[in-house]
Order: sequence, then structure tokens, then C-alpha cells
Amino acid sequence: MVLYFTSNVVDPPATIYMGKDKFENEDLIKHGWPEDVWFHVDKLSSAHVYLRLSPGQSWETIPPLLLDDLAQLCKANSIEGNKKDNITIIYTPWTNLVKRGDMAPGQVSYKNPKLVKRVFVAERQNPMVNRLNKTKKITYPDLYQMRAERDRMEKREKTMAANKQKAEERRAAEERRLMLEDTSYERVFAAVEAAQKKKGKPTNSNLFGESSDDDDDDHTSNRRDQDIDDFF
Repeated sequence: MVLYFTSNVVDPPATIYMGKDKFENEDLIKHGWPEDVWFHVDKLSSAHVYLRLSPGQSWETIPPLLLDDLAQLCKANSIEGNKKDNITIIYTPWTNLVKRGDMAPGQVSYKNPKLVKRVFVAERQNPMVNRLNKTKKITYPDLYQMRAERDRMEKREKTMAANKQKAEERRAAEERRLMLEDTSYERVFAAVEAAQKKKGKPTNSNLFGESSDDDDDDHTSNRRDQDIDDFF
């Protein structure tokens, strides 16, 4: 069983969830998402509370109002912590959690202690806790299947993005090829024109040095006729 909560202090609203007990916490640890952030009362027993970040969000820049909601929910779901004032809530990315075989159910550690942040809670704020509890939904999800579907969607998105990038690269390469091709032709024509000007030939001659002027065509034809008459 997983308990889901919604925090409306941010837009879009944030999804928060936690397990019922330490055994269900094991499944949450095992099938968490890279977008998840784990919260717990420091040095006391408490629920494992998770925040699921929206795309583009960072665990390092969680809005203060949302942090307060998460901290109050952690405190309210700790037998000892709920009775005490001035407690600390720790939080870290799910990807920073580590579960070793010799650990008790629900117990975790960190890969990198430097990636653990803290929130100080002076006292319980009932209005905040009551607001969150009104959004509570009890579900029985297949956590394994949910994670597998999430991974499939991510793979599809990456494939689509890669294909789009390749298509853009092909289009850019074709544009460069056509540009170079046009530039090459322009250079050829410019060289021919420069050579013709240097020799004093008309600039409207073609690449083979033959003038396209009509008078030149008539002159060439008359000369050809004279050559034939001389031959006979």
C-alpha cells in the first residue's frame, strides 16, 4: 500500500508519497525513480517520504514552501518526532540511497553524504498537516510495472530526440553541400570571365570560348561556306 499526497503550494502541484510501514518502504527503495527525493526525520524512526520531481526540476532548488510541507509530513509520521520540537529532516536524491544486505528492513544509507541536505522544524504545524491529509489517497500500485513503464517512455523519448537530431544534421549537411556547390560554380564562371576579359574576348562567351553573339555566328557560317567553295 502506498499513500499519495498532493501539495498545492507550488504550480504545478507536487506529488508526495510514502509507504505504510518499513516493509513497504523496502519496495519504495527498490523501485524508486531517478526523479524522486527521499525525506526522513534525522536520527529518529519515521516514514520514508518521497517527492516526485516534475521534468526540469532539481532537488537542490525545491521551493521553501514545498520543503515545509514535506518536513511537516515527515514529522507527523514519526512516532517520536511528532512529539518533539526542534527536529531536523534530512533529504537526498533517491539515486543517492544505498541498501546493503546486512541492513534491517527500511534502513538505508547514502552513497555520498555530501548530497544530503537538512531542514529544521521548530514545531508541528497542524494546518499544513491537515491540508495535506485531505489530499491523501490510498493505492496498491505495481511499483515494478510503474518503473518499467517510466523507463520505456524515457527510452522512446530519447530515441525520438536522437532521430530528430540526426535528421537536423542531415538537413544541415545538405544545405552546406548545396552552398559549396553553388560557390564552386560561381568560382568557375568568375575565372572564365576573368580569362576572357584578359584575352579581350566578349564576356558573353561560353565556357568553350565560343561567342554567343549572332554576328559571330553569321561570320563563322560565311567563312565555312567560303572554305567549301575553295575546296571545290
